[in-house]
Amino acid sequence: MHDNTYRHPRAGWPGRLFAALANCTHFANLRQAVMSRLPFLTLHSDVRDVVYVSWLVDAAAAQKLLPAGVILWQREGKTPFTVLTYRHGHFGPALPTPLRRLLPSPLQSNWRLYLDHTPPGAPAVPCVYFLKNIMDSLPHALGTRLFSDILPTHLAAGMTLEVRATQAHCSIAGGAGSAPALDVQADIASSQTLDGDWQQLFGNWHDAVAFLACQDAAIAHVPRNDKLVFGEIDLPVDLDQVQALTALRADCALLGQLPPVSSPFAFLVPEVPFKALSERLL
Repeated sequence: MHDNTYRHPRAGWPGRLFAALANCTHFANLRQAVMSRLPFLTLHSDVRDVVYVSWLVDAAAAQKLLPAGVILWQREGKTPFTVLTYRHGHFGPALPTPLRRLLPSPLQSNWRLYLDHTPPGAPAVPCVYFLKNIMDSLPHALGTRLFSDILPTHLAAGMTLEVRATQAHCSIAGGAGSAPALDVQADIASSQTLDGDWQQLFGNWHDAVAFLACQDAAIAHVPRNDKLVFGEIDLPVDLDQVQALTALRADCALLGQLPPVSSPFAFLVPEVPFKALSERLL
């Protein structure tokens, strides 16, 4: 599951062509050589309906999915693993508002672990490690593959996100491709409570949400040169607007490799402005 080689969700020669482009190391090396000399193009999105689902998992198993020298945050042999699925709002370069409204709003899902500290060469900020990134848009999946290292993106065969007054549901179907499966159904809850395992690590609901949602950077592994890529983000989550969720079903393909040692902890961020600020190899 930690292999991020792209496979297209549908068979046929177009899928083979897309996979060849997505996995082309020659293009990636050329792009990195050119774009590392240019200013970073800041990306904006008015993100909404962010469904967070997290499990406490076995820290030793999670550590095996990370490159050497990347250290997990853990307590008592447990570490959080989070899947957040959301809808973009006109995702793309910073443009005047009328032009930004022309940009598409794909679905995206990030699968991540939390780091004890950033690797050497990166500033000391709250940071996550990207295991997987899934989108429902072929142009966005190929675009992030071709023009970025921080998002190891896979294209879903099918992807849904529905947030109503009382419920939230998100799912990912991989088809024949490399996107991992997900199926989450949750009720919007009135009480903000933690079960015993989560409470033992974080103390209260507010502090758990702040730790899981308020991150300033991410890293990912770049297989073609065995390096790490570091990206800074701006994601000012308003903790007073976060809504508690009770997970009725939380099936995730990665849990076979990350055995959960807790019940899932879920919450909803109704909206948050997002900016991608930088990206560089370490």
